[in-house]
Amino acid sequence: MKTLKKIIQILFVLTMGFFLGIEVMIGIFKRHRPQFEMGATTGSQKVETLIRAIDRKYVDVVDMDSIMDRVLPTILEELDPHSAYYPAEETQVSNDELHGSFSGIGIQFSMQDDTIRVNSVIRGGPSEKVGVLAGDRIVLINDSVFAGKKIPSNEVVKNLKGPKGTTVKISVKRNGEPNLVDFTIERGDIPVKSIDAAYMITDETGYIMINKFGETTFAEMMISLAELSNKGMKKLIIDLRSNSGGYLGAAIQMVNEFLPKNDLIVYTQGAHNPMAKQFADGRGHYKTLPLVVLIDESSASAAEIFTGAIQDNDRGTVVGRRSFGKGLVQEPIEFDDGSSIRITIARYYTPSGRCIQKPYGESDEDYAMDIVKRYEHGEFFNADSIKQNENEVFKTKGGRTVYGGGGIMPDIFVAQDTTGYSQYYSDVVRKSLVNKYSFKYVDDRRAEFSKFKTYSDIVDYLDADNVLSKFYDYAARNGVKRDNSLSAPARKQMRTYLYGNIIYDALDMQDYISFINLTDPTIDKAIEVLK
Repeated sequence: MKTLKKIIQILFVLTMGFFLGIEVMIGIFKRHRPQFEMGATTGSQKVETLIRAIDRKYVDVVDMDSIMDRVLPTILEELDPHSAYYPAEETQVSNDELHGSFSGIGIQFSMQDDTIRVNSVIRGGPSEKVGVLAGDRIVLINDSVFAGKKIPSNEVVKNLKGPKGTTVKISVKRNGEPNLVDFTIERGDIPVKSIDAAYMITDETGYIMINKFGETTFAEMMISLAELSNKGMKKLIIDLRSNSGGYLGAAIQMVNEFLPKNDLIVYTQGAHNPMAKQFADGRGHYKTLPLVVLIDESSASAAEIFTGAIQDNDRGTVVGRRSFGKGLVQEPIEFDDGSSIRITIARYYTPSGRCIQKPYGESDEDYAMDIVKRYEHGEFFNADSIKQNENEVFKTKGGRTVYGGGGIMPDIFVAQDTTGYSQYYSDVVRKSLVNKYSFKYVDDRRAEFSKFKTYSDIVDYLDADNVLSKFYDYAARNGVKRDNSLSAPARKQMRTYLYGNIIYDALDMQDYISFINLTDPTIDKAIEVLK
């Protein structure tokens, strides 16, 4: 059981910060304790008294760690939807994502038929160096069996990840090999990329997809921009769809590259944080590059800061659907056991003065269901269905009207494309048949697919092999009857989904995105705008 001192320290980070608004230190509390006892009992005193009573008087020995894991989330839930407690494992995963690297063996895997299948091996990583290949099935990890039984993915990760320099032994089943193949792998630093794709989408237009705003994102973006410039980039599309945010500083640093000197980027303010404004310093290299930013309902936080700065300064065109609506700044506080809390310390405001934080609702469930309610209300399909807050009207630098209080509305709305939806598509996705078929299809042809350098090579191969018809037969054998009445858009969507999965399994994320973008109406609109 953790010591009482440890528990009190954790509680004071919460209670003193929330109720007293002063620096949290046990010594400070003790020095002021007599005057507290003379007056009304404070909330922090009540919590401390409770913990002391449990520790000294409760009838049984209790697991305080377990209690705290339940108590801390309850306290934080009373504040706002984004102040939260994270156990050590979740804290580590979150930190790895934003720090830009973690220590592991360098593979991407999936669980299929109770087997760990290596989908891809990270180039230059520890696994590639010892000879692990895509398609290998991991049977043993440190001589323990990890096949033929249901094992959660996080349990696999826990056994494969570890401190840099330590080793892990795996045994894999490889096609064509009669016996298991053994590898001893020394764990090393594995980069976590923020940019999923960066390529020339037309002869003059560059395209960059950013999945988060982490410590390495700015550097990744600058490298991508330099490479695209060398290829003749004269216009740019930045895709922030499904980007859930990250570091405020990264968003400021990145958008600075596109704004002229003294343009306001963002300002923050909170009860204990005075107003702090961030301006462009004029050192950006792309201040006049024609720009389109793509957003959707999953673009949040730092992604909205970036987008808001572009939109409010009339620096580029925002295309897509209304963003998530997270206008709060969180600060992490980590504990010795690896767990952490994130509390909201300020609200951020776009240059026009709007806070785009959406209403909290009556409960956490209301907040979580907001996206579903938007869908049901029809705003994914019709811009007129979007409810603007008429009480929060602001003006951009050029005098255009924008609204606060619920995400960023794009300058050009693009409806969600449902023309290809069918019950057949829903059934094969629900049963994960496309994923299973794609992996096996590529796995059976590793030698052939190793010769392909681009997604176009694979598309030609799949067309010649009539792979879509073969998939329909496979699905029929697995419980989804072939539907000969599928419309042309439905057949097109099935082809895109199947081919995309095969391309991802055979090549990499950028090739997959490049192929998917060929039939994306939001991409088409962005290219049209830049023309």
